[in-house]
Amino acid sequence: MSAAPPAVLQLPGMRILVVDAFADRPFTGNTAGVCLLGPAAADAAWMQAVAAEMKHSETAFPRPIDGPDADFELRWFTPAVEVALCGHATLAAAHVLYEAGAVPADRTIRFQTLHSGVLTARRDERGWIEMDFPACPAEPAPAPEGLEEMLGVPVGWTGWNAQRDLLVQISGEEAVRGLAPDLDALAGLGGRGIIVTSIADPGHGHDFVSRFFGPAVGVSEDPVTGSAHCALAPYWAERIGRDSLLGYQASPRGGYVQATVRGDRVTLCGPARTVLEGELRV
Repeated sequence: MSAAPPAVLQLPGMRILVVDAFADRPFTGNTAGVCLLGPAAADAAWMQAVAAEMKHSETAFPRPIDGPDADFELRWFTPAVEVALCGHATLAAAHVLYEAGAVPADRTIRFQTLHSGVLTARRDERGWIEMDFPACPAEPAPAPEGLEEMLGVPVGWTGWNAQRDLLVQISGEEAVRGLAPDLDALAGLGGRGIIVTSIADPGHGHDFVSRFFGPAVGVSEDPVTGSAHCALAPYWAERIGRDSLLGYQASPRGGYVQATVRGDRVTLCGPARTVLEGELRV
């Protein structure tokens, strides 16, 4: 009589998902990992290792907490570093929590973050996620030496913001779309990233275009960067003369971000799609 087959070992794990944020259909917008943590605090080195394994521009780690001001702790990691603010991964995390039924569809989610205070997200009547973020306008500053050679185009206005992003205005939507910068040289500028932007060409339906390069933090080009719009929205609202704007981030994947300036806050809004769900077995 043959021996019974061994039992299948069931490894404990946690849910991990891949979400396309600022995307109304799969394989567009910006991809984020979302790792759903339990109530116990997670080690930062472990979260960094998971983000490096996922290899997306950011992986979000929401953890339920019992506090008077917030429902979840939220942290974000690129493959190389922890970041202070991330828009698309916040959108992805909120989308997952609503989709999983962890939060009722009509309830606002309050995220406690390490460096950006309490951020809120809510689901609107379209199913889009609307997020309340701190405005992070750039202050004018001289262009770093060699910047035009690094970007390959003439530059106009330049300035740094509190996230240590360099905001660079250039002339013309096609110039933004056609950028092929020297990423190794840009990495040497320091800071988090470089936001390159222009007013939109007439008739395109959006108000401005942008691209975001972050080689210093392990992200050559970020497809759609919510946090960059905390600088872009105040910049263009002042120049266009309107607080509610539609930005298009003209990366190869591309995506739209609705942004509204409300004093020292910026409301960012967009859809998301879950494209992959699994179990993390560590």
